[in-house]
Amino acid sequence: MWRFIAHRVVYTALTLAAVSLVSFLIIQLPPGDFLTSLAGKMAEQGGDLDSASLAGLKARYGLDQPWYIQYWRWITGILLHGDFGQSFEWNKPVSELLWDRMGMTLLLSLVTLIVTWMLALPIGIYSAVRRYSLLDYVVTFLGFIGLAIPSFLLSLALMYILSRYAGMSVGGLFSPAYVNAPWSWAKLVDLAAHLWLPVLILSTSGTAALIRVMRANLIDELHKPYVQTARANGLGEMELLFKYPVRVALNPFVSTIGWVLPHLFSGAVIVSVVLSLPTAGPLLLSALLAQDMYLAGSFILILSALTVIGTLLSDLLLAWLDPRVRYQ
Repeated sequence: MWRFIAHRVVYTALTLAAVSLVSFLIIQLPPGDFLTSLAGKMAEQGGDLDSASLAGLKARYGLDQPWYIQYWRWITGILLHGDFGQSFEWNKPVSELLWDRMGMTLLLSLVTLIVTWMLALPIGIYSAVRRYSLLDYVVTFLGFIGLAIPSFLLSLALMYILSRYAGMSVGGLFSPAYVNAPWSWAKLVDLAAHLWLPVLILSTSGTAALIRVMRANLIDELHKPYVQTARANGLGEMELLFKYPVRVALNPFVSTIGWVLPHLFSGAVIVSVVLSLPTAGPLLLSALLAQDMYLAGSFILILSALTVIGTLLSDLLLAWLDPRVRYQ
């Protein structure tokens, strides 16, 4: 087991090193830089950015240096000081912008994850055990609909229906009166009143997908010889179900941690933009559009690192849950 863990940790460290370099290079690929975009915007608005000011801003942000020097300054600042650099567009430290959005992003994503798993696990088990029952057909039909409808389209449809026919205020996580208000019981109640809609939208496709995965895997496990042997030895149906086949069928749930962690950080970008949610997703989108390389690069680096770390955690949990994984 320890040898398995050591191999995975070494691979993770090497992958993170490569990811940091690729993340920075991706931001450098589009022609021009932030100052080019800034000069273009000023020209559209009738302003002008003279060459002296342009040279001064390049020197200030280090854009007059080769890309590898910029990368070295950026990565060493992160590793040694936790400094992700300065955002060009916001003129603030990147770390400050990230932490400002992290609270609501993690809250929304964690609630969505809990709701998804709480719904998908029991429904998937029931659909497998009561295969071809009426509820199984209903769940299968709704699951296909949930997988087929894009989240942003569902967002637009629900926003229209709720605002047009129910007279509800949709969009954002707070009412205007509570956006900048200090935390209180009334603000928590207002948050709960707005939180259910994005949670419903974001959990729909994930719940539908995990139900199908759980159902398929559990049906496959229920017909294996070890289940028949345990039943022949007198083990009760409920104890047999949760002790053996459900435990093995949980592997897909554990393996999804690799994409759960970056999703917790970023949230759903398009849905967040449609619903005007104060999460990290819209900030990433604006950074990419403005070629704010340190802010966008930090986002991509963190998302990639969380994917790699999530994959490592899922590997370790799978090795603990299913010994066949580590023996391979």
